[in-house]
Amino acid sequence: MPQSPQLLRRLLRAKDRMDGAAHEDWPIHRLAQVSAVSEAHFAREFKKAFGLPPHRYLLTRRIERAKTLLRDTDMPVTDIALQTGWSSLGTFGRIFRDITGESPGELRTSERSHPHAGVHIPECVLRGVERPDLNTAVLEKRRIEAAGKLEPQSNEEDI
Repeated sequence: MPQSPQLLRRLLRAKDRMDGAAHEDWPIHRLAQVSAVSEAHFAREFKKAFGLPPHRYLLTRRIERAKTLLRDTDMPVTDIALQTGWSSLGTFGRIFRDITGESPGELRTSERSHPHAGVHIPECVLRGVERPDLNTAVLEKRRIEAAGKLEPQSNEEDI
């Protein structure tokens, strides 16, 4: 059954709030309150509408913002972690590496070694291409990788 336009507007309201303040905590009860629906209904319908559960969607926004700050500023990694909503530098670094395949410092170095690689690509297209793939939970990826069933992510081409 397709989602009603009224429900989609409510879900979009919560998504817009997360986009505007990705550094804040967004527990399900707060998002459901913004959308004026129950918590279970919100979680189910958000995933149906946007393809990701709310937590993973927020994670993609935080990682995207961190990558931009790493590439475009000289801010210390600790400040970037705190500014993008992480309370622990260790957690930020571990999850950042799990999602991007590089530590924040490695990503900063590699992005700066190719400073004009995406100059002629529209920003909206570049963001879509660089958006982290979180269709599988980070912890699930780690379990599969440990079992040897998933190759670790790498940004380098196999030679």
